[in-house]
Amino acid sequence: MPYFLRRAAHSIVVLVGVSILSFVFIELAPGEFFSDMRLNPQISPHTVAALRAHYGLDQSLPVRYVRWLHSAAIGDWGYSFAYNMPVSQLIWVRARNTLMLTVASAVLAWVIAIPLGIFAAERRHRWGDRLLSATSSVLLAVPDLLFALGLLVFAIRTRAFAVGGMAGLDYSSLGPAAKVHDIFSHFTLPVLALTVATLPIFFRHVRAGMLEALALPSIEAARAHGIPRRRILFRYALPAAANPLISLLGLSVATLLSASLVVEVIMGWPGLGPMLLEAIMARDLYVVIGAVMLSTVFLVAGNFLADLLLYVSDPRIRAGAP
Repeated sequence: MPYFLRRAAHSIVVLVGVSILSFVFIELAPGEFFSDMRLNPQISPHTVAALRAHYGLDQSLPVRYVRWLHSAAIGDWGYSFAYNMPVSQLIWVRARNTLMLTVASAVLAWVIAIPLGIFAAERRHRWGDRLLSATSSVLLAVPDLLFALGLLVFAIRTRAFAVGGMAGLDYSSLGPAAKVHDIFSHFTLPVLALTVATLPIFFRHVRAGMLEALALPSIEAARAHGIPRRRILFRYALPAAANPLISLLGLSVATLLSASLVVEVIMGWPGLGPMLLEAIMARDLYVVIGAVMLSTVFLVAGNFLADLLLYVSDPRIRAGAP
């Protein structure tokens, strides 16, 4: 239990630190949501001052931060200037869509990366390993933005996938089976783009972990005893390589989130990415902070899940935990 209490305390410190830095960086940025109103001669300075006072922008940064903490504690996460409503009501639906996209892409990427990484490690320096390593190098060299744009152009030209949004304009009039097909057709392209963006990283880590595990004396001894190759790979080598891969699971959340923000904007997927971009352009302070904080929550949750899996899988961690 103390092990998880320390992890939880560390997560809280990270969240508090990110929230403070978010407020400081936004404060240092020039302009605010009501800056454009000052340039409009039809809006009086008194009206602008009243709006700033209504949203607390006339107060000091520490006071605004404490007020935001209170708002976050009651579940509002501040108020959106553009929509005049609690940020939580705007952000949770978008967060669900982003989470759905990242989870599906992560599962698909790992399902593909693990067998490919095992195959490449077991056939080190052979044609299969060289082909997979070269392909992963090419995919790593292609920027996520360029790859997503290429997929988008392909989808538009071939009409093989639906693009833009989460469902078609006629979604409400479709039957149950047609609705599932419509959502799946819109879901496929963003998942494909995000999976390909993260797959080379996962593949390389699985390959490196398996190569290290296959070089262990215990694996050499298992080979000498005539244990079948498949049993050595999946019963002995893969569990030996599991710890760094489980750690990567937590770290990969950050990679998936950063890539998903780009993919969502390009593909028009209604997640946190487009909303964050719109809020930054409009300088909608609390929406930006809410999106950043929710992304941080996802990252902390991913690392906490990785810590839990490490605790369960590795008896050395359980023995070392007080």
